[in-house]
Amino acid sequence: MSPSPTPSSGLIRLAPDEVQAHLAQRPAALVLDARDEQAHARSHWPGSVRLDGRNHERLLMREARDRPVFLYCHHGNASQTYGGMFVDFGFTDVADLVGGWTAWEQARTPAAPARPVPDALARWLEAEGFDATAPERPGRHGNTPLMHAAWRGQHHRVDELLDLGVSLEAVNGDGNNALWLACVHGEPGLIRALVGRGVPIDHQNAAGASCLMYAASAGKPQVVETLLALGANPRLTSQDDWTALDMAASIECLQLLRSPA
Repeated sequence: MSPSPTPSSGLIRLAPDEVQAHLAQRPAALVLDARDEQAHARSHWPGSVRLDGRNHERLLMREARDRPVFLYCHHGNASQTYGGMFVDFGFTDVADLVGGWTAWEQARTPAAPARPVPDALARWLEAEGFDATAPERPGRHGNTPLMHAAWRGQHHRVDELLDLGVSLEAVNGDGNNALWLACVHGEPGLIRALVGRGVPIDHQNAAGASCLMYAASAGKPQVVETLLALGANPRLTSQDDWTALDMAASIECLQLLRSPA
């Protein structure tokens, strides 16, 4: 596959095996990481700058328009959004990573032998509109089977999928992970189970919103209390510079969020 600009934006989309050669020809490139703080802390491209939802405006204004820019995120969604901003602002050499950091890591890691999908789970996947042979493959709205099971509050299916080793960091088209969908359902036990298995609690979506921000804005005090008890960070800010406290839609949520401060 040859790198080529996206017709609508001029953004160059790179497959994982094209990135190193691309950057080798651009040693002064500005490398931008559009993932959350925890993911960046675990692993990142050397010399990359993390986009925190606010500093992109400063970079757009400050950097020379002819400086090459390379962006990556979790799955290649947010990087397209940010990449389009740089193209629209007049930057002439902007690229992002197709499939994001997840695809990059998969390309570098030998594939583990696939675990067989249990018959009952395969039937459930098919009935819910998913590929019964690929339990990580997204379905409608970009939701994975794990997200769907979390949204439905189906503990047993969540456990089965996690036991198969599905990605804990997968996000949908809005940048939301399985924990967000569990918070929509609202059952504390499921939220605790997902966090206990390693689903990132402070992941922020394409708008910079965390699960705690969602729960506060939706007026879900039980979910807010559960997330805080599990260690969710109440001081994270969205792209609009709002915290979960700023978004609190009920007195109960407001009181819970004031306590940690």
